[in-house]
Amino acid sequence: MPVAGDGGTVAVEAERRRGRGASSNAAGRFEPHAREAFDDGWQSLDELPAFKTTVTAEKARTIITRNTSPDVGFDRSINPYRGCEHGCVYCFARPTHAYQGYSAGLDFETKLFAKPDSPELLAKELSKPGYEPRTIALGINTDSYQPIEKEWRLTRRILEVLSDFGHPVGIVTKSALILRDLDILAPMAERGLVKVALSVTSLDHKLARVMEPRAATPMRRIETIRRLSEAGVPTAVLAAPMIPAINDSELERILDAAAAAGVGEAGYVMLRLPLEIRDLFKEWLLANFPDRYRHVLSLVKELHGGKEYDAQFGQRMSGSGPYAWTVARRFEIATQRLGLNQRSVRLTTRHFRRPPRRGEQLSLFGEAG
Repeated sequence: MPVAGDGGTVAVEAERRRGRGASSNAAGRFEPHAREAFDDGWQSLDELPAFKTTVTAEKARTIITRNTSPDVGFDRSINPYRGCEHGCVYCFARPTHAYQGYSAGLDFETKLFAKPDSPELLAKELSKPGYEPRTIALGINTDSYQPIEKEWRLTRRILEVLSDFGHPVGIVTKSALILRDLDILAPMAERGLVKVALSVTSLDHKLARVMEPRAATPMRRIETIRRLSEAGVPTAVLAAPMIPAINDSELERILDAAAAAGVGEAGYVMLRLPLEIRDLFKEWLLANFPDRYRHVLSLVKELHGGKEYDAQFGQRMSGSGPYAWTVARRFEIATQRLGLNQRSVRLTTRHFRRPPRRGEQLSLFGEAG
C-alpha cells in the first residue's frame, strides 16, 4: 500500500521506483487536480508498471538562457535537456518540471526532454552580429552528461560548436561520461576556453547511492577529476549540497580527495529547499534517516532564520547564523591548507570568431589582428 509522506503526499511503492531518488509523484503545482494511487481492495496497484525513462524531443526557439542572479558567476547558460535521470532528491531544478505539466518528483527523473536542435540553435545565436561572447555555463539546471547523453550526444555537438567559434565554456557535472569528450576539451583547454567542476556530495558509496542513485560513484568522480587534470583541463570541485547532519562532516575529506586528484579550485553550497523540494526532501529524510529527521530540519531552519528556506540573494546558497559560519570557516581553513582557490582560472574570449557560412566569401586579408 502507498504510505503517506510528511508533506501529505503518498509515496510510491519501492519496487515501482527502484533506482530512483524521489519517493512520490505529486501533481505539479500549476495543475488544477491532484491524483493519488488508491488500492480498491482488488490489488490493482500491484498491476502498475515500474517507472521507466522516456525522452521527448522538444522544439526550442533559443538555446542560450540569460541569468541576472548575483549568486552565480555567469550570465548565460545552456541546458540541452530538461529533467535529469541522476535522481538527486535535493536537485534545485526539480520545480521547473511543473512548467511542463509534470511532477517535480518521479516525473522529473523519468519524463525527460531533449532539444535535438540545440547545436544548430547555438551556432545561429553565436553568429548574430550583435552577440558579445562571455563564458557560457553548460549543464547548470540539469546535468548535460546525464545517462541519455550517451545516445543523444547533444552536449558533445554543443562543445564542437563552441570549439569552432572559439567560445569559452564552464561545465558542471557529476558524470564520468565527460571523459568521452577529452578529445574536444583538451584542445579547448590549451586555448583557455574551458574549465570543469565536478560535484562531489559524499565519498561514502552507500550514502551517495541513496542521495544520487544514477550518478557516477564518488570514486569515479574523483578519478574523472584526475584524468581531466592530467589532460590539462582546469578542474574544480563542488561540495554541494552540504546537508546538515547527513554529509556535512565529509567536507574536509571531499576537499582532500579532490586536491590530491589535481583540482585548483573548490566551492560548496548549503542545502536549499524551495517549492516542491521541501516535501520531497522530507519524504526522503524520513525514509532513510528517521532518527535524524528532526535534527536535520532544525539545523536547516537555523540556516535560514527559522524558516525551511530563504530565497534572499546572498543567503540562499550559504545560509546565515552560527552553523553556517562554522561550515564557512571549516571550508576556508581546508582550502587554505590545501592551497586551493589561490587563483581563479579565467577563460578568454580572444579566440572568438564567427566561422564563415557555406558560400560566404572570405576576406582577402583574413581576420584583423
